[in-house]
Amino acid sequence: MKTNKSYTKRIKVTKNGKLVARKPGQNHFNARQSGRQRLNRKRTQLLALSKRVTRRFLPKSGA
Repeated sequence: MKTNKSYTKRIKVTKNGKLVARKPGQNHFNARQSGRQRLNRKRTQLLALSKRVTRRFLPKSGA
């Protein structure tokens, strides 16, 4: 099965096999948000994907 490339470009697999991704919706229209909101959205978020989804989209990632 082939890896879904558009999906893997958004996700990083850590050393311990956890999946980390950037929060969506941060490319533009950020001026109306408070500074605290902008700072919180800069941080990456941990993804909890089921084994089925991981196997479907990231077969050779080691996750």
